[in-house]
Amino acid sequence: MKKLPRVLVVEDEPSIAELIAVNLRHNGFAPTVVFDGQAAQREIDAVLPDVILLDWMLPGESGAVLARQWRKHERTRTVPILMLTARSDESDKVQGLDAGADDYITKPFSTQELLARIRAVLRRRAPEVVNDSVQVGELVLDAATYRVSFQGQELKVGPTEFKLLHYLMKHAERVHTRGTLLDRIWGDHVFIEERTVDVHVKRLRESLGEAAVMVETVRGAGYRLTAQNPSARTAQNSRVGAA
Repeated sequence: MKKLPRVLVVEDEPSIAELIAVNLRHNGFAPTVVFDGQAAQREIDAVLPDVILLDWMLPGESGAVLARQWRKHERTRTVPILMLTARSDESDKVQGLDAGADDYITKPFSTQELLARIRAVLRRRAPEVVNDSVQVGELVLDAATYRVSFQGQELKVGPTEFKLLHYLMKHAERVHTRGTLLDRIWGDHVFIEERTVDVHVKRLRESLGEAAVMVETVRGAGYRLTAQNPSARTAQNSRVGAA
């Protein structure tokens, strides 16, 4: 029997929580509803969910605080978090994404949009079934074992960041626009905004440590992964210009 994806719904308004739970059950998910952060933590300690729907405004600790806490712990670091909130300003969305949310949905929202977003974050969580290995400089990614290493040291990279890094390494030295990365990494998830790419690039750099300099921002264009030291590239360009 196929296991239903577990969805932890952290929402302090009972009517909204029940509506979400009913729709999730009718569409092939196994929801668990809690109303605050403490109850959410107890559920997570008992059974790790496949995705978390997290309301921003909660009694006690806010959704943003909880998201940051869960992203710091090894056990919950890769669990997709979809933030639910009435806040609609771009700065609020950015704050939610920076806190660790994988996606953001503004109340009121349609059931179909919510379901589409959940399916999308679950697709991104599952690594693509590929067995290739790619190396750029001293950075190595092995898709078969889902491992990344730099100078022989293994790095911890989240699922979306893994897919992003894999694509950048497979197409090293090329400049990729945010729109291209959205299409390649997030696919048909039409709700994702381009600002989300910046947030995941930031997370990727944090995961790469000393190798973070290999992910370059090309002003006005997008991002590029290079094996060449950026300072060396600048010096080389200066010499070309002088010539």
